[in-house]
Amino acid sequence: MKKILFILGICFFIITSVKALDLTQYSKASIMIEPTTNTIIIENNKDEQLAPASMTKMMTLLIIMEHVDDGKIKLSDMVTISKNAASMGGSQVFLQENMQISVEQLIKGIAIASGNDAAVAMAEHIAGSTDEFVKMMNDKVKELGLKNTHFENVHGLDSENHYSSAYDMSQIARELLTHQDILKYTSLYEDYLEKPDGTKTWLVNTNKLVRFYPGVDGLKTGYTKEALYCLTATAKKNNIRFITVTMGVDTSEHRSVDTTSMLNYGFTNYKLNTILKKEDVLGEIEIKKGRQSKGTYSVLEDVTDLIKQNENKTYTYNKELNSIKAPIKKGDVVGSLEIIDNNGKVVKTVDLVINENIKKHSIGSMFWDIYKKVVHGDI
Repeated sequence: MKKILFILGICFFIITSVKALDLTQYSKASIMIEPTTNTIIIENNKDEQLAPASMTKMMTLLIIMEHVDDGKIKLSDMVTISKNAASMGGSQVFLQENMQISVEQLIKGIAIASGNDAAVAMAEHIAGSTDEFVKMMNDKVKELGLKNTHFENVHGLDSENHYSSAYDMSQIARELLTHQDILKYTSLYEDYLEKPDGTKTWLVNTNKLVRFYPGVDGLKTGYTKEALYCLTATAKKNNIRFITVTMGVDTSEHRSVDTTSMLNYGFTNYKLNTILKKEDVLGEIEIKKGRQSKGTYSVLEDVTDLIKQNENKTYTYNKELNSIKAPIKKGDVVGSLEIIDNNGKVVKTVDLVINENIKKHSIGSMFWDIYKKVVHGDI
């Protein structure tokens, strides 16, 4: 542990203007992104197809969290452990055949201790078999538009046609982070997996940076003989988050060096500038045939721009509103907004959404509106 702390301490003295290879000297491939803008800050062989080892389990966890958030499974659901799951080697949380254990406990087993047995158990629970679950994983790869990833299993043990890239791993991590509850598990350095017989298995996070680097709260390590040491990490400080990926590193210490070098560079040199907030009312739009003639619109989510620490930017906007007829629901898209910085660069184009539910005018409602105006002396 002292060795790790010494290495991490050295990493804090990086210079602010460096090349990617200076920051990730030990990684065969690496990347760092800021997830809200999806800006690539550092890259080295980002598209090279390499064995991802247990970083594969980020996709396994993504499918699981989608099912939880969609209500298809519950954290309290009990999972019966199959002979296949119980027999998994490599990293494991020592599940036994016919044991029943909750979905939440299995998520912890995957996220903290990288349990291959827990990953297989959840795959079988959701899809009926690991083969069907792997199909779901590869369908998600296509949905995310990833070009250099193909999965053969749910755990990441070496297989001939099982590969990914640093860039693709960063995008899977970015998607996984949209399910914010995952950080409740990946941020834990240690915990216990509680079994139905009252016994507990001590879980220690394979990502040691969760303990030794302030702000790190995920995501997933990996190691096999083919993949060597890998890590997809994420950290948040001062309202900005980064995702880093290192692949093909010779030692776990060097994996930590490259990861912390990238994170230090990001936190030292960049900040996130909020251009618009989702609660900001940006204007009014005419509503044809509506119970009210106008509605207000905003952006659906906060709009941010990644800029250098000493940089100040101003922005101009090109707005385009659609022709809108009632009925319309709150959150429906009513136009678009192009955001341009003071260098003339288009930072982002975002949807504009209506802030109100507006019903269509009916004959009855028209007479009712006229009646109210007469009563109040408006006519």
